[in-house]
Amino acid sequence: MNAPLRLVLASGNPHKAAEMRALAADSRLPLEFLSATAFGGMPPVVEDTGTFSGNARRKARALLDRLPAGHWSLADDSGLCVDALEGAPGVESAYYAGPAGDAAANLAKLVTAMTDVPPARRGAHFVCVLCLLDPSGRESLFEGRCAGRLAAAPDGGGGFGYDPLFIPEGQTATLARLGDAAKNALSHRARAWSALAAAFRHGMLGPA
Repeated sequence: MNAPLRLVLASGNPHKAAEMRALAADSRLPLEFLSATAFGGMPPVVEDTGTFSGNARRKARALLDRLPAGHWSLADDSGLCVDALEGAPGVESAYYAGPAGDAAANLAKLVTAMTDVPPARRGAHFVCVLCLLDPSGRESLFEGRCAGRLAAAPDGGGGFGYDPLFIPEGQTATLARLGDAAKNALSHRARAWSALAAAFRHGMLGPA
């Protein structure tokens, strides 16, 4: 490829954008990573498909419709699935505390819901699905998961969302305590991006 692929992230979340930009930079692929803000912002999307892949697909297509020719659209849908809560908050992770809630309210609600749950039943995993659309609308999906458990209380000032409560498998500290470098090596989003990057490197993705 002579020119880098112009990849636009379908998200208005600055934390998510920063994380994805760092992953893209570390992969050293011939990509120009752009924000939806450069094209009028992310259009409103109702995330009610009930699945990570369905929500990611809906966001990616909504953004692609407003991009100039030659641009790719990339959307992420992710969430935390807690065993003791039968998979909740899951696809509702961003709205767990209600439509008017924010990340702090979501985290507080989860802490309360898990108050009486013993350590042996605090298993959980993060899921991320990336939906990549080429300029013609051809779709590719990539999934990443990060298994772990929930701490007794939030710990650490890094990361965002539920990171202060989640301890990845094999670790003794929360994602919020481990720091960005460690998170970008083992998170659900990092693993989904790794699958996408591998597809690029092996020629499975390219100009439409």
